[in-house]
Amino acid sequence: MLLSEVFTKDLIKVDLEAEDKDEAFEELVDFFCSVRNSNAREEILKSLRDRERLMSTGIKPGVAIPHGKILLLDDIQGICGVSKKGVEYDALDGQPVHLIFMLLVPGETDKHLKTLKNLAELLLNPQFYIDMCSRKDVGGVYNTLKEYEDHFIEMM
Repeated sequence: MLLSEVFTKDLIKVDLEAEDKDEAFEELVDFFCSVRNSNAREEILKSLRDRERLMSTGIKPGVAIPHGKILLLDDIQGICGVSKKGVEYDALDGQPVHLIFMLLVPGETDKHLKTLKNLAELLLNPQFYIDMCSRKDVGGVYNTLKEYEDHFIEMM
């Protein structure tokens, strides 16, 4: 599954206002529910918080990949959030995150694992993070994701 098909333009939010992890979850879930006209807000928040209690999903410097199982969904959904000021996230390195890739999945699927793998591959390139964080609008974030993904596919 292509990241550009999971993190679609309509589910990218730049200039996150959240100051901490819980606020970021609420801001991104509210955004998702508004865009997708979904009433699954509480189920999504519970799933994300339950997963986060196991271990922080702030796994790379400046990056978090929160994810949760949402049985009401038919297919994997991704919400990308960019924060200029950073979000206090209880990340493994203790630093704020600036880039959040939230994944909502209908269960453990091959698509879920493939999406995580593809995202991890792009994040191995430090320039990807720098370029994503420097974009000022939704189009710039989406196009950067797509360019890096296309380049990665060409290299395979």
